Amino acid sequence: MNLLRACRGRLACLLCLAVVLGIGPAAAAAPPAPKGGRYPGTIAVAVDLTDTSRRLLRVAESLPVRPGPLTLWYPEWLPGNHAPRGPIEALAGLIITTDDGRRVEWTRDPVDSFAFRMVVPKRASRLNLEFQYASPLLKDQGRFVATPEIVGLQWNAVVLYPAGFDARRIEFEPSITVPAGWQFGTALDVAHRDGDRIRFASVSLDALIDSPIFAGRHFRQVLLSDPDAKVPVRLNVVADDARSLEITAEQLAAHRALVQEALLLYGSQHYAHYDFLLGLSGNFSGIGLEHHQSSENALDADYFSDWDKSAVSRSLLPHEYTHSWNGKFRRPADLWTPHFNTPMRNSGLWVYEGMTQYWGQVLSARSGLWKEELARDSIAAIAASLDRGRPGRRWRALSDTTNQPLLTPRRPLSFASWQRSEDYYNEGLLIWLDADTKLRELTQGQRSLDDFARRFFGVNDGSSTPELYGFEDVVAALNDVAPFDWSSFLDSRLEGHGPGAPLDGLARSGWMLVYTDKPSEFTKGVDERRKTKDFSYSLGIVMGKDGELSDVLWDSPAFNAGLAKGMTLVAVDGRAYSYELLRDTIKAAKSGAAPIELLMKTYDRYSTVKLDYHDGLQYPHLERIDHTPDRLADILRQRRPNP
Repeated sequence: MNLLRACRGRLACLLCLAVVLGIGPAAAAAPPAPKGGRYPGTIAVAVDLTDTSRRLLRVAESLPVRPGPLTLWYPEWLPGNHAPRGPIEALAGLIITTDDGRRVEWTRDPVDSFAFRMVVPKRASRLNLEFQYASPLLKDQGRFVATPEIVGLQWNAVVLYPAGFDARRIEFEPSITVPAGWQFGTALDVAHRDGDRIRFASVSLDALIDSPIFAGRHFRQVLLSDPDAKVPVRLNVVADDARSLEITAEQLAAHRALVQEALLLYGSQHYAHYDFLLGLSGNFSGIGLEHHQSSENALDADYFSDWDKSAVSRSLLPHEYTHSWNGKFRRPADLWTPHFNTPMRNSGLWVYEGMTQYWGQVLSARSGLWKEELARDSIAAIAASLDRGRPGRRWRALSDTTNQPLLTPRRPLSFASWQRSEDYYNEGLLIWLDADTKLRELTQGQRSLDDFARRFFGVNDGSSTPELYGFEDVVAALNDVAPFDWSSFLDSRLEGHGPGAPLDGLARSGWMLVYTDKPSEFTKGVDERRKTKDFSYSLGIVMGKDGELSDVLWDSPAFNAGLAKGMTLVAVDGRAYSYELLRDTIKAAKSGAAPIELLMKTYDRYSTVKLDYHDGLQYPHLERIDHTPDRLADILRQRRPNP
């Protein structure tokens, strides 16, 4: 049984957590466990962001020390990644000296490659570190975090910190130097600015790593909260060019409505101020990463300039904003760690990410970032992908997918439909739709998951200290809204094997999943963004660029004919492949008896396969169930009063 569900109540969770934290690498020279006291003195870290052509971040760090053995850690286990993803391969040029210029040699730990061991010489009271963060230059190296126009600074990439102390008890004084004329957004408070050098107020290591920076040549900051609000919420946009910063009144109103709807949902704010960091670029890599007082979001350059085209991506900001409450404030006990080199446990991600996925899409609709029809289309796509597109449920329960961040760094899988990936996101959405509609049914519409959100995430308004929870805490909060056997309800969905996805909540909402021969606007939007053409629910393939199969569903007609991802479709019924030809051939086969003949290429070999498929094009939609209450419409409707 996984840790979160084994922990019965908050106290038991903390006891289990203490046991977990006692487990470390089997190394004789392992650093001591975190001490209760504060690290003596303040560590200064200065990052030069000006070398954008070579994408080098230059770091100078200075920390007070005492003579004797010292271990410095590079952050390994990163919040929001739920995995040991610290980019240590990009750290280069580490040279350490004392204040009087003596070189201090370091040795990397043979077991823990994120640990640098050294002996501080006698009479030394401070160490000065210099190193570089060599950010990716090519796509196969990772995310582009620096371009000639934009730099995204994640502090975990540019700090080393002393082992043996709680990250909340190590004080840092951070500063940056930006290219001339650049502006920036961050949740950090500015203490002083002298031209292009900015010094921030001192913060704990925990808060520093939770406060990234987006800096850029083209920058715009917009207030999203009310002008007289005591707790401001800001949108900070960096872009490739000034044109991408133009925001219409309608677009701005939807983003402001997001803040209003979130406050109506949760009834609290667990931040002194909140800063959305939004990068709009064709070069700066995409990201969606939560932080307590900010979030990193990067989308295509045309997010505002081609508003209709960007529709499917507009749920990103609501999702990351929700994490301030769900994940950062209320946090699964096994995802709380004393520092960034303690392994995390992910058993609670079906709440942390699954419920955030649910509220992210609900808030997209309530705010007007999405039309209600688009929200329904998204739910249809999710339901289909899990109901018909995840036969892997037969061997792998949803609860086990919470281990996925530890297994793969989001690399593509050969057969994702069978292997399963981070399904706790979207299947978690279905579970919480199920719970929401069940609450509404039990209370004749008097209560809902909104009540759970306010009671569970809305406690201790103004506090930013994480509140930990376990499985039984979730069950107790649901029972507080409406008594029911919630333990069995959740357990059956987390540990079950189908058949099919948990669609009871969809039916209870007054809608059912159907398939037609026309793609929804959501499906078309996803295809446009991914540069694919989706035939998942007909032949069982997704077409990529130049006829390459970007996915093949397990047990589909294509899979059973021997096809796999990476093969190339050359011809359809003897004619050169095109998307239009394949689409029309599938449609024509519905009224004929002849199989569809595909000429495939694998490396330098060609083969012909025949698919005896005659059910036509299949695309997911939602259809109303007659004579039932439309609970989904009530879930998606706005809560704020009309102006």
